Amino acid sequence: MDELARVRDLYGEPRPGPHDQARVWRRVQAGRRRSRLPWLAVPAVATALALAFVIPGLPERHIDGRSVLLSAATTAAATGSEGTYWHVSKLHGGTRVTELWVTRRGRAWIAEQGEITRVTGRSPFSMAGRDLTYQQIQALPSDAAALRARVAAILPAGSEGLLADALSGLLWTKPSTPGVRAAAYRALADLPEVRYLGARQDARGRAGEAFSFDLPSGVERTLIIDPVTSQVLSCEDGGHGGRSEIVLGAGWTDRGPDLP
Repeated sequence: MDELARVRDLYGEPRPGPHDQARVWRRVQAGRRRSRLPWLAVPAVATALALAFVIPGLPERHIDGRSVLLSAATTAAATGSEGTYWHVSKLHGGTRVTELWVTRRGRAWIAEQGEITRVTGRSPFSMAGRDLTYQQIQALPSDAAALRARVAAILPAGSEGLLADALSGLLWTKPSTPGVRAAAYRALADLPEVRYLGARQDARGRAGEAFSFDLPSGVERTLIIDPVTSQVLSCEDGGHGGRSEIVLGAGWTDRGPDLP
């Protein structure tokens, strides 16, 4: 007997809570984009279902941001990391597209509006203005408390307000291991400055869950994530002319830059 059948036997047929049918449908649709769900990601789906339905006779559960982030962490831990190149493609301000490819030995290329150039002289990755090599990123701990401490130690003195931003960067802008991405989600779930804004769509109409935190400058930065895939969909800063990035793709691939 599967887990949902056991729940029905114990408590009867689940009753959807307010607005939750649409949330579950959105996540099911997102799940259909993948041809196969890794078995380690099953707990994340179970969490989404548990959050979205109310069992008769039991108190109605409120969907909170911490649960969403922990669900994304479970999925992140099950994400594969096979491929020759770490590849990130972003749309900036709705008009400018950039792509980055990095090998496991640290060689990197960047493309902007189709023109590909080799990255030389410094690492393509940074945290709070400090360069990070591929090897340093791979060596980060996969325990949430240890990762939080390591990232805090990397940040310049007096920049504690950048902790949430630095941890979130490990989710999509850097080639973090699955364990580190999961730890970053768990660490973010425990930061009081990370605020859950609820369900939201990015500029391309993709559905996700929104979180925000304040930068030391006072600007509010908002991320939209898809907890079913653990992918960051977009990053946007509040205020006129603020940063706006749509993540077109982030992950490992065997397809490298189309060099001349």
